Amino acid sequence: MSELGRVLRLDARRAALLVAVPLLTGIGIVFVWLSLVPGVAYWDNSVVALINAVRLLGPVAAGLAAWAAVRERGLNYLRDLSPRSPATGALFDLLLLAGAAVFAYGTVTAVVTVETVLRQEAGRPSPLGFLAGAAALVLHVVIGYLAARLVPRPATAAAVMVATWSWAALRVPGASWWSLLPPAVLDHVEPFTVLRGRVLADQTLWALAVTAVLILAYVGWVTRRVVVAVPLVVALAGTGSATARLHASDGSAAAPAPVALACREWPLRVCVHPALRSALPALMAAATPLATRLSGTPGGFTQVVQRPAVEPVAVAGGTASIHLDGRLSPGYVERAVRQIKDALTDSRACQGDAGAWGPLPGTPGTSDPGTTALESGRGPGVIGPSRRLEYRAVVDAWLLGGPRPAISDQRTAQRFEAWSEEQKRYWLRTNYGRYRGCALGPGDFRPVVAPRPAEAPRPSPRPVRPDTGHLPAGGLPAGGSA
Repeated sequence: MSELGRVLRLDARRAALLVAVPLLTGIGIVFVWLSLVPGVAYWDNSVVALINAVRLLGPVAAGLAAWAAVRERGLNYLRDLSPRSPATGALFDLLLLAGAAVFAYGTVTAVVTVETVLRQEAGRPSPLGFLAGAAALVLHVVIGYLAARLVPRPATAAAVMVATWSWAALRVPGASWWSLLPPAVLDHVEPFTVLRGRVLADQTLWALAVTAVLILAYVGWVTRRVVVAVPLVVALAGTGSATARLHASDGSAAAPAPVALACREWPLRVCVHPALRSALPALMAAATPLATRLSGTPGGFTQVVQRPAVEPVAVAGGTASIHLDGRLSPGYVERAVRQIKDALTDSRACQGDAGAWGPLPGTPGTSDPGTTALESGRGPGVIGPSRRLEYRAVVDAWLLGGPRPAISDQRTAQRFEAWSEEQKRYWLRTNYGRYRGCALGPGDFRPVVAPRPAEAPRPSPRPVRPDTGHLPAGGLPAGGSA
């Protein structure tokens, strides 16, 4: 027993453990922190960052395990003196190294959890995501250690790191079911989708089953005991079952899911995915001027709602639907407002009918310089599709609050720009159909005056006596009328 205690004490005093924990923790925190989406706190993307971290942590852990196996082989003579099984020392080494790797991974998970909670997190944390990453990390430790036990050379550590890193780096997220095999290569989860729990469970089972196969095969080879074959067959069956289930998933780790939106109610109602709630102030500020300018037209809206990417963008029933990427990349506000503006266009008319040459209804002939033969190139009163799109661009610039575009008919553009905001809004209500159908011409940009609201009728004056011009002393006589 004294020899056994001595071996255990020596086993526990490992330089590899003192190096592995801080090294893996530091690498994991840096990798995961850089992988998190700035400004977005979505639990599923935090889990994806943790799982993807194993692609870097795994090769490092495998290399450290192989280095430990080569460096500590001097303890083999002491282990031979103890009455333990020849496999006990290797199993104890694996337990210590795997525990150190899982501890480092748990520290990284704690940091990510705190960072996600502090950013008003959305969704639900998945314990299976942590288990899948931890199981894959333990598998790397086992691979590295057993490889060095079989080939106890210093170059084995480098070879193991290169092999495991190549396995992780040569796969593309979502390309095929191979990308789901641990260490999984997952892409960021977009809004309105969630990680599939079944895929995470299959990844955990696959990593644990392969780990059990390697350990049991090594124990059977060292001890020469046939009884190890029974659990080995069970582990192989688990590996095959998990592989078949991952193959059936077609490389997709995410699935659509209904989401309760986060909203702001004034002056418009703007609703987005809860993970993107930080975009609400900017979207509100950008959409309000457009909604004000479109008020009173068939394209007016009082609500902006983010929808999944599979649904089309539209403006109908006072609601404008938009798409936002799950990372709020620069320019997302401008893209969202432009989506609303583009949804106002009758695409069939703008690509078909507006593409044909022909006279515009209501065009005042050659009296307007905007329709001369020189400008249109097709004769008096005729305008081409490119010119129609230019006039639409003038209105688009006003709707989006942008600078006046440089078009061939600058006189018309300057005329429109000189109008007051009230005149432009009234003009758009009158010409919305032609704007939507890309049928605007220079003759449509006539000065307009918005009608004033009708004044309330004034009260009738009190009756007076015709002879004196004064009211009777008691007011109106009985039975009198005004």
